[in-house]
This record gives sequence, C-alpha cells and structure tokens, in this order.
Amino acid sequence: MIDRRVAKTKAALEKALLSLILKKGYVATTVEDICNEANVGRSTFYGHFISKDDLKRSGLMHLRKMLVASEPHAGGQNLDFSFAMFEHAKQHIDLFHALSKDGGAHLALGVIRDIVVDAVKAGLKANNGAISPSEIPQVVKVEFIVGAFMSLLVWWLKGGAALSPQRIDQMFRQMISIGPIAVKLSFEQNLKFELD
Repeated sequence: MIDRRVAKTKAALEKALLSLILKKGYVATTVEDICNEANVGRSTFYGHFISKDDLKRSGLMHLRKMLVASEPHAGGQNLDFSFAMFEHAKQHIDLFHALSKDGGAHLALGVIRDIVVDAVKAGLKANNGAISPSEIPQVVKVEFIVGAFMSLLVWWLKGGAALSPQRIDQMFRQMISIGPIAVKLSFEQNLKFELD
C-alpha cells in the first residue's frame, strides 16, 4: 500500500512537470525547476525518481491503469484501448503540442507505444487472432496495428484533433477490421466506378 504522503508528493511533482512543460518546454525544464514548482527538495525528488525522464514515464503510467480499467467500447474486436487513448490524447493536446516544439514528444510517444503494444497483445490474445488471418505471425499483427494506431494518433493530434475521438476511433477500428488489402481493393473499385 502506497503511503498517502508519497502519493501526494509524486502527484505534486507530476503536476509541476506538466505545468513547466506548458510554460517553458520539456527540454528547458530542469529537476531544480520541478522541485521549486512542486515546493519539494531535490533529495525528495531523487527519493522517488532518478531523472525528469523517469518522472515523465511515471506520469504516463496512469494511462496503462486507465486502459485496464476502461469499459469495453463498441466494436467487439477486443482492441478497446483505442477509444480511451484517443479521448485521453484530445484532453492533453496542449501538452502534446508543447512537447512537440522542443523534441520532448519522443519520450512520451515511446512510452505510449509500449502501453499500446501491451494493449494490442492482450486484445489479440482475448480475440484468439480472429482480427487477421492466423497464418500471419502474432508479432506482425501487433506491429501492424500499433504502427497504424501511433501514426494515426500523431497525425490527428498534429491536425488539432479536428475529428472527435469517437469518429477517429471508429475509422481506426474500421481500417483494422478490413485491413489494407481490402481498403486497396475497395478504393480501386470505387475509382473504376467513378471513371466509368
């Protein structure tokens, strides 16, 4: 069981880091800045974290807990992480843009990717591989789905998340369910009809 004081201190440090990222960027923020903002000593900081990167990773771990606790979303593919991730990302779009300005998004996206990998593996296991043909190795399925999700997530955030989380999630799920070959065939058929 986590001591309430420890939890309170960690929360204060996480909040301080987020506030400073928005004010001055991730790269320019120092451990000293974080300690001053959170009103804690450096020894307290280092009692909980080894660096600001470690603090950032810790702050993102609540995403993993959120995904585990989230209610299943419509779609029935056991890839229920996607809607919760899109919703969370939309709520923190200002942080994404602040991190992107000075290259700080790399760490955050790496941690998010690891979380998504675990969620996809769990989803495929629960689905017994029915999302794509069984002759495709599991690792290929995971990389395909995670790569598609991460690319779409970044594109969506860079564009200001103009589409609602529900709509972007619906499109992601549809693309995953039909796969790239079916999309290509459908596109070619539609193009043929338009040209005729």
